Amino acid sequence: MPVCRVSPSRQQPWNKGVLVGQKKPLEPKHVWSIRVRLELAGSKRDLAIFNLAIDSKLRACDLVKLRLDDIFSGLTVRRRATIVQKKTGRPVQFEITEQSRNSVEAWLPSLRAAGSRYLFPSRLHASPHISIRQYARLVHRWVESIGLERAVYGTHSMRRTKAAQIYRKTGNLRAVQLLLGHTKLESTVRYLGIEVDDALNIAEQIEL
Repeated sequence: MPVCRVSPSRQQPWNKGVLVGQKKPLEPKHVWSIRVRLELAGSKRDLAIFNLAIDSKLRACDLVKLRLDDIFSGLTVRRRATIVQKKTGRPVQFEITEQSRNSVEAWLPSLRAAGSRYLFPSRLHASPHISIRQYARLVHRWVESIGLERAVYGTHSMRRTKAAQIYRKTGNLRAVQLLLGHTKLESTVRYLGIEVDDALNIAEQIEL
């Protein structure tokens, strides 16, 4: 009988030692703590990225490529913006709250001095804007600064944070679907982990 041999490259699973699965959304207290730390540190760029990431609910690939003309009208930050998602090719709208507008406007002079048309330019000459990997490192730095475990959070945590709060407060899945730019409601349900959360909530109320 022939023996099935495993090549050396397949002996170790790709995710050994890596925590996989959905990344947790930040809680309101986490958002507040990170925001305060960035404000006290005077990190205008990071504060603009953080606030806009929470508001926009964009995927990392879309967030890092935001340009000035995507969110600015003249010298004023728009209250709402629309971009075409890279993954789906479909437009998605998002709100820009006053807090985000203020932080982006504070970051604007640095952008004009650098002559960048991207909102978050890279410090490396090889790329016009920060990379997804750079953004991921920032997210890990933010969560670690307030004592959270970096393996549990990532760029998807930023995308999920406001969406999760909207669902918790309204229960309106259709609204969350539109804000995330999902084509199917089932995708939104899976993304938020609603079925799992609901099941756990029910289980916690049962005493045997």
